[in-house]
Amino acid sequence: MTNAMTLPNVVRPAPAKASAGALTYAQSSMLTGQIGNIDAYISAVNRIPMLSQSEERQYATEFREHGNLDAARQLVLSHLRLVVSIARNYLGYGLPHADLIQEGNIGLMKAVKRFDPAQNVRLVSYAMHWIKAEIHEYILRNWRTVKVATTKAQRKLFFNLRSHKTGLGAFTPGEIEGLAKELNVKREEVAEMETRLSGGDIALEGQVEDGEEAFAPIAYLADSHNEPTNVIASRQFDKLQSDGLSSALESLDERSRRIIQARWLEVQDDGSGGKTLHELADEFGVSAERIRQIEASAMKKMRSALHEYA
Repeated sequence: MTNAMTLPNVVRPAPAKASAGALTYAQSSMLTGQIGNIDAYISAVNRIPMLSQSEERQYATEFREHGNLDAARQLVLSHLRLVVSIARNYLGYGLPHADLIQEGNIGLMKAVKRFDPAQNVRLVSYAMHWIKAEIHEYILRNWRTVKVATTKAQRKLFFNLRSHKTGLGAFTPGEIEGLAKELNVKREEVAEMETRLSGGDIALEGQVEDGEEAFAPIAYLADSHNEPTNVIASRQFDKLQSDGLSSALESLDERSRRIIQARWLEVQDDGSGGKTLHELADEFGVSAERIRQIEASAMKKMRSALHEYA
């Protein structure tokens, strides 16, 4: 992103009679387009007058009910100073102030699009959530090469952890416990996020200095997935699971095959499913001991059939 800032520009119809708190058509025309630098941009948006509650309701109603884009533009421009104020709180993450403001402006426009004046809530209160959400997402995407926070709990910790540190050292067990309780997250999640934030990105390949390449993870992170012996073993295992198992089941009589399938092949990953010896005994009208004997005999026969695939 360049240093030049751009004010949100909404296509506007011919100028209409403006109320006292709104930008005049001439004023708004001067503010659209590029402004030389971030300081000039902030100075410009701070000169834009705020809307009164009645003006805000009027513009919001016109946009929501009639799709008046000029009304939406007035709502956005009058709240740009709010974005600047919120973005200033995130300068400690080392990202450009201009980028933070631009992302916040996106959140502001999303808030204006969804704002309902009938809820009796001022836009400034409603828009704060959307502005912060866009800035948070931008920070999480760009703070590190590797994303450090993906879940809701991790995001919460990312934006609160540093403000709770009282020194340069690591959190004590008591501090971890207190922070976990305050943010309603697990102790393990607090410790994990502290470790993530205290570390840095490491290049997979080392930098060449003075003609010698520095030791890097690429030197010891070998990919064994395509190693020939592993490929052969994987293919044999796949063949055993498909062709071998099918052939072994076909070697059984119908009753034995039914017992093996019900006892072993209908069990789910969580351990549910499958039938007990007594359930199969009721199904075939024999004793549970007889079902066990048939199962043992069938397993022995299947092992013999699987030898050729081993």
